[in-house]
Amino acid sequence: MTDLQTNSETPAQAACHLMLKRVAIDTYSENVAYMHRDCGVYRAEGFQALSKIAITNHGHRILAVLNVVDDANLVGLDQLGLSEQAFAQFGGQEGEQVHVAHAEPPMSMDAVRRKMGGERLQLEDFQAITRDIVDNRYSKTEMAAFLVASGQTGLDRDEILYLTQAMLESGDRLDWDEALVADKHCIGGIPGNRTSMLVVPIVTAHGMLCPKTSSRAITSPAGTADTMAVLAEVELSVERLQQIVRSTNGCLAWGGAAELSPADDILISVERPLGMDSPGQMVASILSKKIAAGSTHLVLDIPMGPTAKVRSMPAAQRLRKLFEYVASMLNLQLDVMITDGSQPVGNGIGPVLEARDVMRVLRNDPAAPADLREKSLRLAGRVIEFDPDVRGGDGWRIARDILESGRALAQMEAIIDAQGRRGELPALGELTLEMKAPNSGTVCSIDNLRLARIARLAGAPQVMGAGVDLLHKVGDPVIAGQALYRIHARYPADLAFAREMALSDSGYVLDSTGQPAQ
Repeated sequence: MTDLQTNSETPAQAACHLMLKRVAIDTYSENVAYMHRDCGVYRAEGFQALSKIAITNHGHRILAVLNVVDDANLVGLDQLGLSEQAFAQFGGQEGEQVHVAHAEPPMSMDAVRRKMGGERLQLEDFQAITRDIVDNRYSKTEMAAFLVASGQTGLDRDEILYLTQAMLESGDRLDWDEALVADKHCIGGIPGNRTSMLVVPIVTAHGMLCPKTSSRAITSPAGTADTMAVLAEVELSVERLQQIVRSTNGCLAWGGAAELSPADDILISVERPLGMDSPGQMVASILSKKIAAGSTHLVLDIPMGPTAKVRSMPAAQRLRKLFEYVASMLNLQLDVMITDGSQPVGNGIGPVLEARDVMRVLRNDPAAPADLREKSLRLAGRVIEFDPDVRGGDGWRIARDILESGRALAQMEAIIDAQGRRGELPALGELTLEMKAPNSGTVCSIDNLRLARIARLAGAPQVMGAGVDLLHKVGDPVIAGQALYRIHARYPADLAFAREMALSDSGYVLDSTGQPAQ
């Protein structure tokens, strides 16, 4: 984009100049501009609320969604306000003149409309869509249309491959110049399932390279990046990430800051409020991130259970085949594990509580949750078996020895220090409420979705110390009035919302016969 040629502008073009103002509003991965309703440019150009506009000045150019305001204290008649993200991306200075014009609609919306009609898209269609998304040519409404169209009409396996390739091409790609770069990932949906934070220190202590990048939570009360952020910095540049991995063999970082598959991070910002996680998008999201991070070998965890993302073995096998097809086409060696997703893993749900569980396992604390420990060892063992010097079946024993010897804890401490240790750990939410057993019996089932929603209503993951502390798991006997779990919150309103949800349905089912549900 060239500088504005003010000397050659027509009077109409010159009239489209406004003074730039920074508006302290977080619009979360969307460029938003603000213009006063009585602004002359707004009236003359025929702009409307939610119009897409192009903003330019001296080599800077961004596209933004227009919001119209009536309060001159927010934006004056001669000003154009930009949200925090838009202002940072534009790179200009407050008070300078900017040119405002209608933005051309993204050409790739034609492909989205065809997908909405049930047509099959080609690689070039997905490349155009992801390119326009990264260039901020799509509003969140347009991105939602793409996501819904992909989810409702479905993507066949080649479309999923094309979408994965397009996402992979949308950002940077790391090359570690190593024959074996390992990773482990879970499709999510099981609260407390923080196995990655145990697998990484175990595997890297074994000597393998494991640059673990994760997304923020989409529909869960915490993701790996949210939980690691309790202990250390996770927003790492590509250069810093590379330095950390070279010095410690691994990392536990947020992928968005490293610009790895950025189209995925933008789409996640739309998926989160919609509560969407369709199989095609899931496969493309996970594999594009793993390959962009330079992984050559991946262990993938697909939990299966009545309240997990995947509810049956046939569905798990279908998803497994999709992952295996796309991975094979992109030269990623994949080992899929279908695991027990019938209840939360560990005792804590929420960043601080999940970080507590992880550190207890690493410290070989007697209070460490046994299920989190055992699952992590199984997954770490499978990753270690990618090592050509390790015989098949020996991985679990090697992983156990690394954990029990304290080497995994030392490795985790080294990774935390390298990424930037938090000076003071976030406190657990001081407002609490215990949900008690209505009668005596045995816990026969726990609803993953219900407990996740209760934890989110309590404030997780935005409030790190919020969440749910599980005091009993499936198979445990309880007596009437005994606490099943404890809700933690920071704000009274959050606790009230979580309390209302828990009282309507605690998420626990007790069987007075004493037999866990099969």
